[in-house]
Amino acid sequence: MTSQSQGIQQLLQAEKRAKDKLEEAKKRKGKRLKQAKEEATAEIDHYRLQREKEFRNKETNVMGSQGNLSAKIEEQTTEAIRNLTSSYHRNMESMMKKLLSTIYDISPEIHPNFRPAV
Repeated sequence: MTSQSQGIQQLLQAEKRAKDKLEEAKKRKGKRLKQAKEEATAEIDHYRLQREKEFRNKETNVMGSQGNLSAKIEEQTTEAIRNLTSSYHRNMESMMKKLLSTIYDISPEIHPNFRPAV
C-alpha cells in the first residue's frame, strides 16, 4: 500500500511539475508574442518614417520645380503686358488718326448694285 501511495504521490508530483512547466511555457510564449509585436511595431514605424522622408524629398523636388515654373510664367506674363503696353502707346496716335479720318472723310458714292428706276 505504501508503494502504491508513493507511486500516486510521484504521479501527482510529476503532474504538478508538468503543469508548472506548461504555465511557464505559456508565460514565455506570451512574453515572446508581446516582444515580437513590439519589434514589428518598431519596424513598421521605422519603415513609415523612411517612406515619409522619401515622399517629402520627392514632394520638395516637384514643388520646387512647380515654384520655378510659376515664377517663369509670372515673368512671361509681365513681359507680355509690358510689350502690349508699349505697342499700345506706339500705335495709339496713328490708329486714332485713321479712325477719325474714316469717320470725318466721307465720300458719298452710289452703291454698285444700285439700279436707277426707269
